[in-house]
Amino acid sequence: MELFYAVIFGTMAFVAAGLEFFKPSESQAVNARKDFVAFRLNYVIVYSLMMAGDWLQGPYVYALYQHYGFDRTAIGQLFIAGFGSSLLFGTLVGSLADVSGRKKAALTYVATYTFGCCTKHFNNFYILLVGRLFCGVATSLLYSAFESWLVAEHFKRGFEASWLGTTFSKAVFMGNGLMAIVAGLFAQLLVSNFSLGPVAPFDAAAAVMIAGGLMVLFTWSENYGDSSNKTSLQEQAVKAGKAIIADPKIAMLGAMQSLFEGSMYTFVFLWTPALSPRGETIPHGMIFACFMVSSMAGSALAGSLLSSTSKVRVERYMQAVFGLSAIALFVPVFFHTTTKDTESKAMLGISTSGQIQLVAFCAFEFMVGVFWPSMMKMRSQHVPEEIRSTIINFFRIPLNIFVCLVLYNVGSFPLAVMFGMCSVFLLVCVLCQQRLEYLVHAQSLKSR
Repeated sequence: MELFYAVIFGTMAFVAAGLEFFKPSESQAVNARKDFVAFRLNYVIVYSLMMAGDWLQGPYVYALYQHYGFDRTAIGQLFIAGFGSSLLFGTLVGSLADVSGRKKAALTYVATYTFGCCTKHFNNFYILLVGRLFCGVATSLLYSAFESWLVAEHFKRGFEASWLGTTFSKAVFMGNGLMAIVAGLFAQLLVSNFSLGPVAPFDAAAAVMIAGGLMVLFTWSENYGDSSNKTSLQEQAVKAGKAIIADPKIAMLGAMQSLFEGSMYTFVFLWTPALSPRGETIPHGMIFACFMVSSMAGSALAGSLLSSTSKVRVERYMQAVFGLSAIALFVPVFFHTTTKDTESKAMLGISTSGQIQLVAFCAFEFMVGVFWPSMMKMRSQHVPEEIRSTIINFFRIPLNIFVCLVLYNVGSFPLAVMFGMCSVFLLVCVLCQQRLEYLVHAQSLKSR
């Protein structure tokens, strides 16, 4: 069975390398702007370090809580606290980023997440709970402040709008793909080979994020959503709400972001029981690596589709991305229509149905790799600059509500129902994307 995982990983690594190597060459205008190349490299390095800090923690959050002796209920409460914090404070934090400065927000991310890592040294539920609250705030900053700073700085320096896509794709390729694999392997090395315990990855994460914070401190300039810097948080929130209501393109982007990411987080919770419903022995680390290299391949494809020389419209190909994602997450429905087999004896190795689902899950992760830079590109085109962080975090409100509900009820519904629900959400994304394409086309006709 180990050969099966190696074939999956090797195939996706080959696809990722091929897509990255054979993607269209950048235009002469891009290559001539050495300042842009340096700017892009700086952002990709910073983003990769910040994502590495996040990825280092991921595999061992649950394991650390188990190591401290907490039961599943207490661990679930700690996880819900993180998403609930992002829900309650995320919009407020996003507004602060627009008003007080995106560079300050990036440094705040480093401070809050580092504090959250420090709390992992204490075997105390309430200290860990406070840490989860800070990590929830940090997550909101990670997915809004850095993107907002990049877009504002990109245009402030006079770079072409068409160049943004390649920056997003390179950042996702490195930060959400390569760094995820390296961070997972390094965390495993710290815990297993060096026997430093499950808290060691969190110390490594803090060190990596501080290194990225120093780069931000000394190499980034400040930019704001509102150049007057006098807008109150309430006014900023009201302005963002009005913008979402007034512009259906923004509303469509918000709906697609919430529905897709909600399906993605649900998948994160469910892939383990889906692949081992009878207690089959599966190599979680190797499977995670297969997922991440698949995401890398997707981001490499997005780099070609979003390049300045590409003729393919992002609004068009994203319809196929959402449709294929829906098909991929519907595959488990065929294998988990009942829960009667869960009492069967554990099996050695993944089953044939598990292998089929793993291939489908890798296909979904490939679409995730395409989704991230493409969504960033669409947001850069349609979300107003002065309230970008605020709106991005507005989009995360329904996402966090949904994730909290899933966490609370994850054991109450069969896997088939949960995956079927995700497929329906992704089909709704297809309809939203079609509507967005129509609105963009209609707007272009009016401007002629």
